[in-house]
Amino acid sequence: MNQFTASRQPMQAQRPNTAPGNAEARKLAEDLMDAMNALLGLIERETELVRAGNVREAMTLESRKQELSRNYVGAVSRLKASQAQLAKSAPELLSTLHRHHDAFRAMLQVNLTVLATAHAVSESVVRGVNAEIQKRNVPNTYTAAGRRATPGPRHITPLTVSRSL
Repeated sequence: MNQFTASRQPMQAQRPNTAPGNAEARKLAEDLMDAMNALLGLIERETELVRAGNVREAMTLESRKQELSRNYVGAVSRLKASQAQLAKSAPELLSTLHRHHDAFRAMLQVNLTVLATAHAVSESVVRGVNAEIQKRNVPNTYTAAGRRATPGPRHITPLTVSRSL
């Protein structure tokens, strides 16, 4: 069990419990919880794949991630529309959802950190390759003052990078 799955267990086990009169509020809360759990599961998988260096496989999750993100945003919008009513009728439900949402955001932050690190590493590699290519294309000459000549734009060869893997 990895750290993401372990931290997600309390979210699934602590479903908000409301009185039968608050069936609509419970339904909104369950929709949001389901959306968060589904998106979190996919994001955990993506994080694991990127950490393992399987970026291509992680990219295949993009369409599903977009779909789950739309579901999540829709559930949040519906909940926000009835937040005032929920605050009056089921304040404990609302506070439970806020706690779960805070845990959800923390897990998203881990995912964003992993993705940003992968992006920075790949950018560094591309810049390093470009610097090596440019060194080979620059004439090794000196100025009249004995300083190394800086290359002009005509000596710089563009580097082409395909963004699709």
